[in-house]
Amino acid sequence: MSTFALVHGAWHGSWCWERLVPELERRGHRAVAVDLPVDDPAASFTTYAEVVTRALEGESEDVVVVGHSLGGYPAALVAAARPVRRLVYLCALVPEPGRSLADQFRADREMMVPGYEAGLDPPDELGRSRWVRFDVAWERLFTDCEEADARAAFERLRPQAQAPYPEPFPLPAPPDVPCSSVVCAGDRMVGPEWSRRAARERLGVEVTELPGGHSPFISRPGELAEVLVRGA
Repeated sequence: MSTFALVHGAWHGSWCWERLVPELERRGHRAVAVDLPVDDPAASFTTYAEVVTRALEGESEDVVVVGHSLGGYPAALVAAARPVRRLVYLCALVPEPGRSLADQFRADREMMVPGYEAGLDPPDELGRSRWVRFDVAWERLFTDCEEADARAAFERLRPQAQAPYPEPFPLPAPPDVPCSSVVCAGDRMVGPEWSRRAARERLGVEVTELPGGHSPFISRPGELAEVLVRGA
């Protein structure tokens, strides 16, 4: 039995894994999902990782860390902070040691699919962005989800602080653990071609592909569970 540490991305919370957790449990595994302090303007990616690491206290080394989207950054820090068996990047941003996320955004325009910004309000006085347009969120975050599911998820999205973005990634090298990359071919947030290239160049692996968009834990949790369990 493995423990899957599920690390959500920007604007989300532990709620986004609600359909995946029972699928993993049905296959004989367990899952740990926590709310990251994404709305805290003082929290860094290291802070995010510490929340996950504390939740894993007492777990054996048979831990698979799954980082979704922005969660790829704290997931890598978790894999460096404690023993894990595998690190899985799910439609995720793959950190580059020594460089900030903001630097990567500026240097590689294929990293994010342009246009999602139309769904966001400008940052508030605490530097936090919020989703305000359901139509754009459905198109970008919840592409292949039923409208009712997409709307329910949209209503649970949280403000996302931008404080971690300019901080250089603190690891001098990628975590020394086996890695996998799961890419959704229809992802309209993190560019699929960028993800394929990052997997080859930064992780030294080829991607496992699923159909659909950025949120397979909502639209196809059973398929996602099969991929994660096979990879583990």
